[in-house]
Amino acid sequence: MKYLSNKKGFLGTDNKSNNKENVVVIPFGLEKTVSYGGGTNKGPREIIKASHQVELFDEDLNKEPYKSIGIKTLKPFPIKKNIVDALKQIENINKFLLEREKFPLILGGEHSLTSGAIRPFIKKFGKICLLHFDAHADLRNSYNGNKFSHASAIRRCLDNLNVSVVSFGIRNISLSEMPFLNKNKKRINIFWAKDKLKWNLNKFKKIIKNKKVYLTFDVDGLDLSLMPATGTPEPGGLFWDETIKIIKVAAQSSHIVGADINELSPIKGFDSYNFLVAKLAYKIISYSFEFKKKFR
Repeated sequence: MKYLSNKKGFLGTDNKSNNKENVVVIPFGLEKTVSYGGGTNKGPREIIKASHQVELFDEDLNKEPYKSIGIKTLKPFPIKKNIVDALKQIENINKFLLEREKFPLILGGEHSLTSGAIRPFIKKFGKICLLHFDAHADLRNSYNGNKFSHASAIRRCLDNLNVSVVSFGIRNISLSEMPFLNKNKKRINIFWAKDKLKWNLNKFKKIIKNKKVYLTFDVDGLDLSLMPATGTPEPGGLFWDETIKIIKVAAQSSHIVGADINELSPIKGFDSYNFLVAKLAYKIISYSFEFKKKFR
């Protein structure tokens, strides 16, 4: 695997920084099944570009987290044309990195990538809790005749019985998804957006306590006033402070072992949306390592 130089990679740090990488950022601009707005193939490039403007000092942690973590970015590479092959491709990349004890952070790309990305984590750790931020439940068995659609991303992850899901911000679910949800309530916990003011994060802590967690963040989980640069924006979503609080609680209560951020569709001339995602990525990395628990 070939890396970008530090200056060209995520955060654009000084090339003199030679920390051994613990985090590997994977640009994976998958765009195969989008059903409304397009442009996810441009997401990784714009996130990395915007990350060069992210302040490296974290005022909450009172340090520059990247210095003690070590972050490298893979050079962009061609994505397989067939969706099944593309999912196998990201699976193999994550497998390679996990074998070397790295933390993969995938910058998507559409949400369908998650079902491929999570497979090596299941094989390595056995049980995985998927921490899922999204406007949509993504529990359809198929959409537009494609069972690997972005609208089926979480359903495909749940094909493996060792996967459970905790979802935040859901505010769009179809009638066809309800029977599967009702049948699998022991494996699926949803913190509905409509109940935001009543969310019990202590309940969340108990659900994920000491578990291996893979974090998947569809940016349409954020309110559309904050994040319109996505294919299927929805009103009534998450805002920055409450989002960061949930991620911090997760990092303190569980062991986050990998992550992806997906569904950014950059809008020309509106770089603030790309910057938001870049800062979100840095926060996920920083909290995951600040509160890292050792599981053997």
